[in-house]
Amino acid sequence: MVDQTPRPFEPELSEEVAARRSGLRTGFTTGTCASAAAKAAAIGLATGTVPDEIEIGLPNGTRVTFPVGNAGPVASGGPAEAFVVKDAGDDPDCTDKAHMTASVTWLDTGAGKELHELAGGPGIGTITKPGIGLAVGAPAINPVPRRMILAALAEVAGLAGSPGGGRPVRVAFSVPGGEAMAAKTTNERLGILGGISILGTSGIVRPFSTAAYRASVVQQVDVAAAQGETTMVLCTGARSEKAAIATYPDLDEVCFVEVGDFTGIALRRCATAGIRAVKVVAMAGKITKLADGVMMTHFHRSAVDTQLLKRVAEETGAPPEAVSAATETATARHFFEVCVAAGAIAPLERLCQLAVSTCRVHVSEQLSVEVLMVDFEGEDVVARA
Repeated sequence: MVDQTPRPFEPELSEEVAARRSGLRTGFTTGTCASAAAKAAAIGLATGTVPDEIEIGLPNGTRVTFPVGNAGPVASGGPAEAFVVKDAGDDPDCTDKAHMTASVTWLDTGAGKELHELAGGPGIGTITKPGIGLAVGAPAINPVPRRMILAALAEVAGLAGSPGGGRPVRVAFSVPGGEAMAAKTTNERLGILGGISILGTSGIVRPFSTAAYRASVVQQVDVAAAQGETTMVLCTGARSEKAAIATYPDLDEVCFVEVGDFTGIALRRCATAGIRAVKVVAMAGKITKLADGVMMTHFHRSAVDTQLLKRVAEETGAPPEAVSAATETATARHFFEVCVAAGAIAPLERLCQLAVSTCRVHVSEQLSVEVLMVDFEGEDVVARA
């Protein structure tokens, strides 16, 4: 019999260690760039000149300096505008080289405003759905970047919040081309429309950040739950998502989330967010790993257990060519293709059954789980349990 006991959770490397080991160059978040642009423009408004470079603090206390675009004199009374070009380092970030722009104007001191107003302009997304932790109608400026921006403004003499006190300002952020950048993200599905989000928790972009992807998965589950959805469809990639959408046409698009390798994290979030049913849609390799109790399925972190494939083939009475295919290569794809060609679907269904069991155990039986195995073109569901 196949051992259905899930493997112990393996903590990931910290982002700092992962980046250091890879030798890749770090960069800065949109939140960091927004903070720098806001401070530079605020100095321009307060002094009459936008500086050509600006220093701000990161959440960990580190100070960093950026070159500033639009440096120079500011017309009396403003507005003052400055931009900082985002450098994402070696991360494949769609917002790399974005011109994070801040336009700063004085607010009426008689309006009773104690803090500064942060607003979104062209290229900055607007929240249209609950569940993100920001008010519907607000600009997509996440809490940590908001605090960074306000802290940067507090360093400008003459502004409210600075040591000597002063006047409040309105900071309107914009990004040329931001709407096109956002089309490459999950913003629209999350109900963030019109542009990119001002994001970041550490202020630094770590190359190929798994933490950012994991946070996105968690956020998508939260958005669906906040809208009253009780079913989530966890897809491991674009092709499996294509098959999932065709299979469940009546579900709202917010119910579909590409979890990548973070199936286990997504399952746990679903369980705590009030989701009741989960459909896992994936290809043979990912499902084989889930069947083996591996909830973090990246190919660098775990290999397909070919002996498991052989056992399920034998247990389900698969033809000899399918049994042999199980251990002929290190991939599940070969096994899958041989099974399909031979009309032997039972071993694939057995893998789905095992994956259902391990997924349910992973969340202490708090979720109803269904697992669907799709072909490698994302066209058809071949097996399910």
